[in-house]
Amino acid sequence: MRWSNLVVDAQAEHALPGYRDPAVVRTFDAPEAMDIRFYEVHGRSALNRVPEKSAMPFRWTINPYRGCTHACAYCFARPTHTYLGLGAGRDFEREIVVKVNVPEVLRAELARPSWKREHVALGTNTDPYQWVEGRYKLLPDIWRALGDSRTPCSVLTKSPLVLRDLELLKEIRPRTGVTANLSVPTLDEHAWRSTEPHTPHPRARLEAVAELNRAGIPTGILIAPLMPGINDAPEQVEQIVELATEAGAMHIGGNTLFLRGSV
Repeated sequence: MRWSNLVVDAQAEHALPGYRDPAVVRTFDAPEAMDIRFYEVHGRSALNRVPEKSAMPFRWTINPYRGCTHACAYCFARPTHTYLGLGAGRDFEREIVVKVNVPEVLRAELARPSWKREHVALGTNTDPYQWVEGRYKLLPDIWRALGDSRTPCSVLTKSPLVLRDLELLKEIRPRTGVTANLSVPTLDEHAWRSTEPHTPHPRARLEAVAELNRAGIPTGILIAPLMPGINDAPEQVEQIVELATEAGAMHIGGNTLFLRGSV
């Protein structure tokens, strides 16, 4: 990626609902970034509370990005882009919000006497390791803050970019119990390209699962969503389970397709 060829969009600033200061809008001269704009914002919080009525096994999340260049057609988070005055379709994939101060804000929140060290999950709304993380590098300092505060944590991603932080994950593992999950909904080439057009290859994700487990980071597979007539055939699921087992997956889970609003 030619991140050195950074240019500021002609629309130098853009106001977004929920953010006090206007966002700085940037574009990158890289093949992966064509027709994509990145809105750099300074957020007032890093930790997001999960409603108690939720069935999720964690109470807090961190999402350093809003919108996702992976462009998964089925993503349940797409409607959240409308809260920013943006669209849930193309805008969700092409207008990406980057919370550039997340590590510093997180460290301050974790230092509060009221913090109870409850489990924090990354990757619940958009993928924290979508490829622009290779430019902004927000995750390493997030992991360090979680490690220094001894906060239990986990990550869900579709990207082998998580391996960039492998040594750091190994370092904080004794203090945080950090675990990982890689999402692998399908191994079928057509289904993959049709539903997840800009994600890393599913087999590369399985290789990342194996490497993480070999390094002592308990990692599982999420076969989700199961889409009727696309990836839910028993033989398709069995193939993923077989390869996940070979990769040493600590657990294998899944869920069904959930569509709402404009998705």
